[in-house]
Amino acid sequence: MSEEPTITPVAPEGDDYLERRALRRGSAGWVLLTGLGVAYVVSGDYSGWNFGLAEGGFGGLAIAMVLMGAMYACMVFALAELSSILPTAGGGYGFARRALGPWGGFLTGTAILIEYVLAPAAIVIFIGDYVASLGLFGLDSGWPVYLACFVVFLGIHLWGVGEALRFSFVVTGIAVAALIVFALAALPDFSIGSLDDIPVDTSAAGSSSWLPFGLLGIWAAFPFGMWFFLGVEGVPLAAEETRNPARTLPKAIRWSMGILVVLAVVTFFAAAGARGSDAIKEAGNPLVEALQPDGEATTLSRIVNYAGLAGLVASFFSLIYAGSRQLFALSRAGYLPRFLSLTSRRKAPYLGLLVPGTIGFLLAAVSGDGARMLNIAVFGATISYALMALSHIVLRRREPELPRPYRTPGGVLTSSVALVLACAALVATFLVDVTAALIALVVYAVAVAYFGLYSRKRLVAKAPEEEFAALAAAEAELARD
Repeated sequence: MSEEPTITPVAPEGDDYLERRALRRGSAGWVLLTGLGVAYVVSGDYSGWNFGLAEGGFGGLAIAMVLMGAMYACMVFALAELSSILPTAGGGYGFARRALGPWGGFLTGTAILIEYVLAPAAIVIFIGDYVASLGLFGLDSGWPVYLACFVVFLGIHLWGVGEALRFSFVVTGIAVAALIVFALAALPDFSIGSLDDIPVDTSAAGSSSWLPFGLLGIWAAFPFGMWFFLGVEGVPLAAEETRNPARTLPKAIRWSMGILVVLAVVTFFAAAGARGSDAIKEAGNPLVEALQPDGEATTLSRIVNYAGLAGLVASFFSLIYAGSRQLFALSRAGYLPRFLSLTSRRKAPYLGLLVPGTIGFLLAAVSGDGARMLNIAVFGATISYALMALSHIVLRRREPELPRPYRTPGGVLTSSVALVLACAALVATFLVDVTAALIALVVYAVAVAYFGLYSRKRLVAKAPEEEFAALAAAEAELARD
């Protein structure tokens, strides 16, 4: 993978190629970036994770959450180091490009893009469900709600990154505060006996009240354990819009992960213990269900319901941002059509926002199947995690003297744990939804064909990620001489 491709010069594009593809520098500090990291994920505390109870029961999902939390923690420490080495908008693509060559960079970037295009499409459907359940404006879940969400929130992103991140921070703060209120409200009804009340499948190997679907249920619950953390790896994508990224990004990534771990544990135990795992295992709004033992809405359940909508909006909004920056970086470097990386006078990648936004809206409107799109997003995510962890290992082994303002605790051992668990999570996606995994594979294959047959020979040498890789190649050649 390390073989360098023939790179077409950017002279035909003009000397102002990068000027027409510039983001607004210094728009965010570590506090805003920490909020962004939590915003990517916070919707997962309000919905989605509970479907893992139907796959593994309370014990199975609890073990899956611990293992997937360990995977994300290890990966976050590895990404903190990688982002301090190469703070560009390419994020995972840039890291893999340096470590694994152009093919590795493209495979990683495409997997990330699949995640960040499909996840907003899934979340906007959940937003529609919340709008309908709250009876807002008499609307039902459907394409008008989806379209309104994409139009409004894409508009805020087009306005500018500083405004977008501040909006995200405020909405995320509301969602996090409501999770704390929920946990306190659920505490009086908490019962240990409610945690393992799912009927046991006695035919499953290793089944018990804690593992009602047996040992295999733990593995099947992996994708839902991920939902408590899915998206936090997107923080490095804000690198080019960050003040002092080599110091800010590692700090924001670590703080984001710490907050998410606390929220995951509190939400999981409070919801299952208050109402019972069996009652919430298939609920579209599990936290609301947990506060309505008789099915009647209360003041607290309505507050949590509105906050759940805020959490979904925060993640939807932030994932659109992440997807646009990954598309921007791949396009700027020539892996995808170059016009997609053009930026507006407000330094927003307008086509990088509008194109995936249009695709996400169409997917939501046509399919209406949020769970399936979520599983496709998880498939892409797990591939990118494995490749990013591998990139950390390769760079540690091959370039030990590379300046590292931040170093991963545990070094290669930490990223190796992330690699093994990511591969296990990838296989688990086939246990949950074979069709979703196959759809993702087809999309991935089409993208690989485009790169192999067309764009591989048309990469842009001036792109930051490509310059960084070219420098490494030149230094290696000098060392051999």
